[in-house]
Amino acid sequence: MFAVVRTGGKQYRVAAGDKIVVEKLAGEAGEMVTLGDVLLAGEGAELKPVAGLTVSAEIIAQAKGEKVIVFKKRRRHNYRRRNGHRQQHTILKITAIGA
Repeated sequence: MFAVVRTGGKQYRVAAGDKIVVEKLAGEAGEMVTLGDVLLAGEGAELKPVAGLTVSAEIIAQAKGEKVIVFKKRRRHNYRRRNGHRQQHTILKITAIGA
């Protein structure tokens, strides 16, 4: 069985046992979280109703993403700004899809 869930403004297609990297969620490693915003669910080519359906997941780790360099420059004005940013992520392992 698979489901499409929305968290952090993004959508993820998940199944039991999958590991996904999402925007930071509150919680420590080992805690269980419930993703309640299920958009679609199904088995094979058959779709199932999503009313009251939730996806439970376990937090594996809180991590940081790759560094992104933000560089601003204006020609001929001696203006240069360099800044780095590392986004906070949460790594989840999907344990079950069900009510």
